Amino acid sequence: MSLIKLINLPPLGDERGSLVSLESNKSIPFDIKRVYYIFGTKSGVARGFHAHKKLKQVAVCVTGKCRMTLDDGIQRKEEWLDSATKGILIEDMIWREMHDFSDDCVLLVLASEHYDESDYIRNYDEFLKGVNNV
Repeated sequence: MSLIKLINLPPLGDERGSLVSLESNKSIPFDIKRVYYIFGTKSGVARGFHAHKKLKQVAVCVTGKCRMTLDDGIQRKEEWLDSATKGILIEDMIWREMHDFSDDCVLLVLASEHYDESDYIRNYDEFLKGVNNV
């Protein structure tokens, strides 16, 4: 099973410009219950540093770029999100970090569940214990 699961988001358009359509259970492999975006991240600031017990997400930089680091407790991989047509699927029980945000980065995140603080694992050692118990 690959840790990095890229999702191709093909653009639609014509001479007027492009459009990417995001649909639950079609281009996005789950029901979308929450959408948020990160922007204005200062130089040198990293985000994330957590995992979720059951939440799944798709992240895409609609403009700019950032470097995603994903960790399943066994392997750690990196992928640049640098195109509005490239998403990354982040499964449950995957530690995620976001680094090297460009000044113009807008990182859009689609989530399978509503916000629930109890679903977060914010300590890496606790995450490793949870992964080993699965």
